[in-house]
Amino acid sequence: MTNGRHDQPEMQGLRLGVVSAFPPSRNSLNEFGYHLVKHLSRLEEVDEVLVYADHTVEGASEHMENVSFRPCWRFNALTNLWRVPREIKRSNPDAVLLNLQFATFGDKRIAGALGLLIPAALRLWRVPTLVVLHNLADNVDMKDAGFAGSALTAKLMTSAGRALTRALLRADLVALTIPRYVEFLREEYGANNAVLAPHGSFEDVAMPTFSVPPGRRTIMAFGKWGTYKTVDMLVEAYRELLARGYDDTRLVLAGTDSPNSAGYMESAAQRYADVPNLEFPGYIAEHEVGPLFLSASVVAFPYTSTTGSSGVLHQAGEYGRAAVLPRIGDLVDIVEEEGFLGVYFRPGDPSSLADAIAEVLDDPVKRAALGRRNFAAATGIPMSEVVQWHVAHIQRLLAKRTTR
Repeated sequence: MTNGRHDQPEMQGLRLGVVSAFPPSRNSLNEFGYHLVKHLSRLEEVDEVLVYADHTVEGASEHMENVSFRPCWRFNALTNLWRVPREIKRSNPDAVLLNLQFATFGDKRIAGALGLLIPAALRLWRVPTLVVLHNLADNVDMKDAGFAGSALTAKLMTSAGRALTRALLRADLVALTIPRYVEFLREEYGANNAVLAPHGSFEDVAMPTFSVPPGRRTIMAFGKWGTYKTVDMLVEAYRELLARGYDDTRLVLAGTDSPNSAGYMESAAQRYADVPNLEFPGYIAEHEVGPLFLSASVVAFPYTSTTGSSGVLHQAGEYGRAAVLPRIGDLVDIVEEEGFLGVYFRPGDPSSLADAIAEVLDDPVKRAALGRRNFAAATGIPMSEVVQWHVAHIQRLLAKRTTR
């Protein structure tokens, strides 16, 4: 699949493809995909961004200048492996950037795995490819994350994940946002094409206020719920705080079900209907994200395991919020490598979580200091600069091809 554009990478005005979930899709990484495309489309070096997005029941994506949308895949569809490359072949971009994690194309094993073979298929067709990979199968607890029902199945899934990692490494470049993930791929897989790329803050945000609004102090959690992100422990911690006299608080559990756990949030709302000042606002549209975080005194992460860098933590940082985090495996090291800081609690222990939340609520100076630290970590490199890094790598890939 070569043409005049691929033979002349020095031409101004790249046509870049982006494979990603994209709003109004609610699939994983849709927010990252939105901001990635928005900032790519603003670069002088880019004439057009072609978004190979997922089909959604919500309808078409919003109009964006210099962006064309080509919905060509569906979550859990077995046909994604040929539909996406076929559409890329038809539209013929100069290079393709894929915004991926291991459940991007489905929570059903075969469909999800087939989708992750797309970068290897594009490589066979000599399409320059850069994968932004947000997690590693080697670091995911398959059973806890909802991908396996038993220890044996989890072991088999991990082995399959390693095979898929090798397939993903068939891309020209694989960019990861966590330094130790890059080191791991280089040491464990001999991946010389694994490179470090900053996550980037979604917006070039102004300095937020590090105070909290008047009224009830808000404990907030945000995500896709039902697997390793569950609300039960946080609700129990909140009940304990109410029993301790923190009756000037409210708990906001924002977000929707994980694709692996349909109906989870509706069930949780019914189970906890008796808990006072507990709110389930559901899906949060892009324009509502800022006010949601700015309303919070503390953002809680009631996770039982982790699958990599947390986009929600980056958002909490952008809005200068303090966080309470579980002390799980290497999560603390990963968080602090990225420059964030929180108050930590023992995973699975509601009392420990309640203590961590109380520590933030009781100390406004510490709360503000944590907010400032997390703001600095999240906004050190804005997405507007990260996309310049991606384009520079793509231009080098194209230049190499002309010298062969």
